[in-house]
Amino acid sequence: MKNTKKHSNKLLRFWKLLGPGLVTGASDDDPSGIATYSQAGAAFGLSTLWTSIVAFPLMAAIQQMCARIGLVTNHGLTGTLKEHYPRPILYLMLLFSFPAIVMNIGADIAGMGAVGNLLFPAIDATYFSVVFTIILLGLIIYLPYLKIASILKYLCIVMLVYFIVPFLYKQDLMKIFKATFIPTIKFNKEFIAILVGILGTTISPYLFFWQASVEVEEMQHKKKHLMVNKKIIHDMKEDVDFGMAFSGFVMYFIILTTGTVLFKGGIHQIETVEQAAMALKPLAGNLAYLLFAIGVIGTGLIAIPVLSGCLSYIFTETFGWEEGLDKKFHEAKAFYVIIAISLILGLSLNYIGISPIKALIYTAILYGLTAPVLIAIILHISNNKKIMGEYVNGRISNVLGFSAVIIMTAASVILVYLQLSGN
Repeated sequence: MKNTKKHSNKLLRFWKLLGPGLVTGASDDDPSGIATYSQAGAAFGLSTLWTSIVAFPLMAAIQQMCARIGLVTNHGLTGTLKEHYPRPILYLMLLFSFPAIVMNIGADIAGMGAVGNLLFPAIDATYFSVVFTIILLGLIIYLPYLKIASILKYLCIVMLVYFIVPFLYKQDLMKIFKATFIPTIKFNKEFIAILVGILGTTISPYLFFWQASVEVEEMQHKKKHLMVNKKIIHDMKEDVDFGMAFSGFVMYFIILTTGTVLFKGGIHQIETVEQAAMALKPLAGNLAYLLFAIGVIGTGLIAIPVLSGCLSYIFTETFGWEEGLDKKFHEAKAFYVIIAISLILGLSLNYIGISPIKALIYTAILYGLTAPVLIAIILHISNNKKIMGEYVNGRISNVLGFSAVIIMTAASVILVYLQLSGN
């Protein structure tokens, strides 16, 4: 009895420790990410399963750097860039980030609306999209940061459904094992494009900005921003590692599901999350279809506040406006207006002839092309003793960070070459 109580207390303490890292990891597997992973599984079977193993240490190392920058400088990534780097670099990041993030928001809203329509066919998808947008906007504006963080953290539990879905279908364990640990690379533009897309949607620039800013928010709420120490850094690492591992597992199981069920069923082209959900229904049964659909809505509710919040942090830190999810609307009007604009713009993409869903892979590829530049800047900041003091990068962090730059740059260069050569 005592042992049970002791274990439950440990779990409770660990759950309380989890925060920005878990939410960041969960938001990485948003509806647009699910569409990318589903397309990878449907088009290439289990051939991209190994990418989840490669991506995990890279994304964990980079998110740790971003979190450490926030904790040590008490500024988000944008604020640190503004203070220590030429303005053109900052404006370039704004230029790349804004359209990609708005398109990502639009795609997620559309995906949630479409899946809502699958669950309740009598109600049009556009109505669901509008309702989800209004709910999210209301929650972000009227709830304080602690409540938002708590809601997002508990919503992460919804994502456990993706760990169930593959086991509702008969699996070849030996084939899965080989695909997981023996990388397959096909040098054609379709495969390299999906590879860049996977890297871009797992190691996404918007997550870098969000992680640093939300760590500052968390510390300010706890009133610890002047007391950064090794214990706080250690707790942050555990939080980030768990969040990124969680994200990696979800990615792995989505590719596993679509790579076995859809690929074997002859369905090789998936452009939307609702197509992935619908395709599962006749092949893997109603339960798999329902769980997959519910998971999409849950992940959208986690990711959209992160995407819109990230964009708002970038703008407000760039122009020196009041910011923070913990502030009331009248205290940080610009911050919340930018969030509202990003949600409305994202929603409007569905009504002005632009299909954000079809552009999902291109958004992920855009992230994949721009991320190496930003990672290089993050590495420079993280190794700068004038900025980071005693909390500069260790050897392992640098090895993983530079590996991410090299891998993502190489994949992007090969993709551009194949596109230009027509192969």
